[in-house]
Amino acid sequence: MIFFFSLISITQIYAQEIKTGIIGKVSMVDGQPLRAISVSLLETNRQTLTDDNGNYQFEQLNAGNYTIKLQILGSKEIRIPVEVKTGETATLDYQLTKENIQAIQEVVIMKNTNRFSKKESGFVARLPLKNLENPQVYNTVTKELFQEQVAVDLGSISKNVPGAGVPMIANQGRVTFRSRGFETEPNARNGVAGAAFSVIDPVNLERIEAIKGPSATLFGKSVASSYGGVYNRVTKKPYNSFGGEVGYVGGSWSYNRLTVDVNTPVNKDRTALFRLNAAGTFEKSFQDLGFSNSLAIAPSFSYQINDRMSLLLDVEFNQAKGTSVVRFNPYTGSNKIQSIADMKFPYYKNFLGDDLAYETQMMNIFAQLNYKVSENWTSQTILSRARSTINGYISAINGKTDSTASAQVMVGTTSFIATNIQQNFIGDFHIGRFRNRMVVGLDYYNNSNHFDRYHTNTKVFNFVHPSADFRVNRSIIDALTATSTMRKENNSDNTYAAYVSNVFNVTDQLMVMASLRVDRFQFKGVRDLVTGEIKGGLSNSGTQAGPYGQTALSPKLGLVYEILKNKVSLFGNYMNGFNNVSGADINGNTFKPEYANQWEFGVKGDIFNHRLVGTLSYYNIRVDNILRTNPDDINYSIQDGTQLSKGFEAEITANPFDGLNIVAGYAYNDSKFTNANPSVNGLRPALSGPANMFNFWISYRISEGKLKGLGIGGGGNMGSSSYQTNTQTAKVIIPSYKMFDLGIFYDQPKYRVGLKFDNITNEKAWSVRLTPQAPARFLGSVSLKF
Repeated sequence: MIFFFSLISITQIYAQEIKTGIIGKVSMVDGQPLRAISVSLLETNRQTLTDDNGNYQFEQLNAGNYTIKLQILGSKEIRIPVEVKTGETATLDYQLTKENIQAIQEVVIMKNTNRFSKKESGFVARLPLKNLENPQVYNTVTKELFQEQVAVDLGSISKNVPGAGVPMIANQGRVTFRSRGFETEPNARNGVAGAAFSVIDPVNLERIEAIKGPSATLFGKSVASSYGGVYNRVTKKPYNSFGGEVGYVGGSWSYNRLTVDVNTPVNKDRTALFRLNAAGTFEKSFQDLGFSNSLAIAPSFSYQINDRMSLLLDVEFNQAKGTSVVRFNPYTGSNKIQSIADMKFPYYKNFLGDDLAYETQMMNIFAQLNYKVSENWTSQTILSRARSTINGYISAINGKTDSTASAQVMVGTTSFIATNIQQNFIGDFHIGRFRNRMVVGLDYYNNSNHFDRYHTNTKVFNFVHPSADFRVNRSIIDALTATSTMRKENNSDNTYAAYVSNVFNVTDQLMVMASLRVDRFQFKGVRDLVTGEIKGGLSNSGTQAGPYGQTALSPKLGLVYEILKNKVSLFGNYMNGFNNVSGADINGNTFKPEYANQWEFGVKGDIFNHRLVGTLSYYNIRVDNILRTNPDDINYSIQDGTQLSKGFEAEITANPFDGLNIVAGYAYNDSKFTNANPSVNGLRPALSGPANMFNFWISYRISEGKLKGLGIGGGGNMGSSSYQTNTQTAKVIIPSYKMFDLGIFYDQPKYRVGLKFDNITNEKAWSVRLTPQAPARFLGSVSLKF
């Protein structure tokens, strides 16, 4: 009996000991929590990470004296003693005594009432800069916004970006937007090139960053960047607890989508974290023929190797099968002004059968290793590898007369492989009393493409009065392929670059940015797989297919003055973009890279405790060294063409009072060729999109009482008329559009349901490639959270 009671006593003492521990919270100077901060317990050699609320804990500790070490990027190492008593849990909170924005890890997302304004980014400048300190304009679309809108694809998400316009869907499911008059694709991922020549599923997206203006200094001229800017896809990262969500969306045209998001710590100390996002989607076209289905799997893994080193591994895999969207190229030989709305091209008909499908597969691998070299410097090593393959039938419809057309179908296989290796050293240091934030980087990019396909043209058909049973099917195309034009070749190129960017604080409110990139491009040539030869030399047109190299310099300058510290700033910038150009003129002079130079100035605001955030800016972009036909010999080109794109952009996100959120944007763009071929000189470039675009979304969510979480939202997108073709003699006009959406939702801690009505007025709209947009559509969603 004595032994029994002794055993109980020992067990009780042991139970008390294992309950002993340390808990705490790490926060910034303004009280906002710091997530994913390395917290170490030196005496036990244990380590953990803070969660999304900045909390950490160590359990099962014996009584005694311990030392907590906090390792924060861009800040001094912090060591704090703490005493743990038997049977008690010690609390140790720490708040930074000065400003800290993490330089490399995911920048802290402010938990404020303005749910749709999360501007802080570590990708736009690759530096620890707040939005008000950054002289460049960028827009963010958060997952909270596109979840509320039941936006299930990148095209729907982009409607929240000022100036994005009607998304252009390519035949492989790729989506392209407008930005300041130029075509821009979402081919940057977590700040580096992550191209995908296929459907990109948004299931793993944390947010979209639309970075405006030519951005070659930090992003190069790879597929990630255009003269209009960069669309950066920021992916979801693992977090420091178990949780997840399972969702279903169903709607018009047999739309079915199932999504999964599961996160879990892998080890006891929660330094190894794993997250899996996946989605399966099927949808029929609103037209009489056409379909698409896809499967996306996106695992991510993070590991705090030690208090100085962390690893992030992020993978995207997507497999899809579908039919090409309608892409109509009208006949312009009649040399007249015409509108697609008056051409009698059938809006709801697809002339190509469902058996003319393509299959795509995309695999993107992203790995990032962070190492804190010292108190002031951090090393960031990134590897990004993207592979896309397309196999099957890809089509377009080409006009032959005002009422007839022929289908052109590409049959075969195409593949793209891109590798991006980047090494950055990021510092936050003082020279005397002057603060400097600097990134020094090296960048290697390799691109390799393979083509093995045929271009087949069908017989001419009447699209105004087609026969009831007419369609182009697989048997017709397969029979024509044997006599079709063949493209069977490889090409590849390498880019080697170095860059430096520094933000110098003249005062606490006045900052100057100076940046420079040197870029060496090496094109390896085009190898004909039939003859085995590298195609080289100059053709009559002056184009060059063989190997060549070009060097480009890209400067970037910026100035920011915070007239009200952390509230309002004035900014200006000069930025550069470039594009490599092959060939030579009639005298044998090798062409130089094409350059785009932007001047911009404006104002940014973040006032009323983040309840009103916005940007107003004016920009002027001039593109030089554009090729145009030599007026003395049409077989050659000369390199003195210019193009001008200027305009005004405005964006606000507002939370006037609890529950009410407003997102609105306006973009005006004036683009024209200023020195070009006579057929287009002085005109707005075709495919540049509308000159005026406006977007908004307003929602109200009940924040108190029994109906807390119930809300309603509505929004719209409007654009002026634009051009598919615009020459002195022929014009194809795309009409203006007004499309409005409405949504109802009920968001609770354990579940979320929503109803969404897109394009409720059933507006007929067309993309710049004359693809009809979906009419009124209904979507219903339900998600279970755990």
